[in-house]
Amino acid sequence: MNVFLNLLAAAATTVALTCPLAFAQARSLPERTSPSPETTSGVPHTQIGVEIDVDLAQLLLERVAQFPGVTLGPTRISLPGAIGFQLDPDMLLSQPSSIVGGFEFAHMHPDGSLHASLHPAMARRAIEAGWAVGHPWANQRPGWSGFVMIYTPATPEELDVVIDLVESSYTFITGNTLG
Repeated sequence: MNVFLNLLAAAATTVALTCPLAFAQARSLPERTSPSPETTSGVPHTQIGVEIDVDLAQLLLERVAQFPGVTLGPTRISLPGAIGFQLDPDMLLSQPSSIVGGFEFAHMHPDGSLHASLHPAMARRAIEAGWAVGHPWANQRPGWSGFVMIYTPATPEELDVVIDLVESSYTFITGNTLG
């Protein structure tokens, strides 16, 4: 009987810990109505001919700066001028192999686009809905199958979806849900 109760308790703990993460990764995405920008096919992986909306970019950075255990600063892995979304080094990670470099779970380029590690199913949905494109190395490195470029938001409505995707990246990497 004790063995059964221990197994039941372990199963309940697993469900309690994974359900918020699974729910966060199962959200649907609206179709993006703006045309998908052209991107380079290699590294550096950038958008072509896209202008940043400075006000929207600032709102995004302000939101990400509120994530628990996140510090904004110069990227450790991207182009000069990109802003890295760094996790505290003592933070426990759910998906450490999906971190591209150090504790940087995402970064924003000077043009407003972002590279982020998403759950592979969420990455597929983001690509299919027109919000992202896979990184050229996404299927060449273990743990990187959900590594995408999220396009620069052009409207407040697009910003809301981009913030949701960055929150999804945070949840995927850390196992912690926001809000």
